[in-house]
Amino acid sequence: MEIQLWKEILSPYEQAVDELLVKFNHIIMQYKSMGKYSPIESVTGRVKTVSSIIDKLQKKNIPMDRIVEEMDDIAGIRIMCQFTEDISKVVEIIRGRQDMRIREEKDYIANAKASGYQSYHIILDYDVYTVNGCTTIQAEIQIRTMAMNFWATIEHSLQYKYRKEIPEDIRAKLKNAADATVALDREMSYVRGEIMDAQNSFNIKANIVSEIIVNIQNLYKVGNPREIQKIQDEFYSIYKKDDMELLENFAKQLDIIAEGYKAQSVR
Repeated sequence: MEIQLWKEILSPYEQAVDELLVKFNHIIMQYKSMGKYSPIESVTGRVKTVSSIIDKLQKKNIPMDRIVEEMDDIAGIRIMCQFTEDISKVVEIIRGRQDMRIREEKDYIANAKASGYQSYHIILDYDVYTVNGCTTIQAEIQIRTMAMNFWATIEHSLQYKYRKEIPEDIRAKLKNAADATVALDREMSYVRGEIMDAQNSFNIKANIVSEIIVNIQNLYKVGNPREIQKIQDEFYSIYKKDDMELLENFAKQLDIIAEGYKAQSVR
């Protein structure tokens, strides 16, 4: 196949990956802006290389003219979660969206592979709008914990090194490591509530501080610099005390002051 033709084939997949990354990252931002715990910790994406596509075509005996219809993982999105419980929440988020139509789901967490591999896979039909119109492509989303992802990354590297013929002794060690991953995720689930509370508190504090900084910056534009400097110094003093109640009260008082300056400017 000519190089230019490969570019034309892969272009919608590259666009799909870019768009999906933006959408999932925006979900993370929305949770954090509301001071809530995000079930998505991070998200990455990639488009399969031409060499990987050719390898799979040969392995699966897929004709060149059936790439779009029969290859479902040219566009790949990987979503990392902190806890196993978060995975089902992410699946529900995807199921509820109108711009991502689920074609197939594979649960390798409830039904782990013999190798020890764990992940939740979703195959999507995704519409990409290009200068040539709308194109529907398939994309694979893998949802897993960070512990699962660490194991899968190592296993993938070894599969590549040994051309999918990993020696039995190494395979046994990988299986032991997979069992340890399951145990780690289970232990982390026991303290999930404590961790979520801590992270929620951090996000709430970060949002309050951000609002205070914006208010002070705006006050410098309309108020007496000396008075605003005193307000700023008071903020730093309260921040050092690491007391959320004091910080919240300060933010409320600052809102009142800011509203007062707005009223003056209107008059």
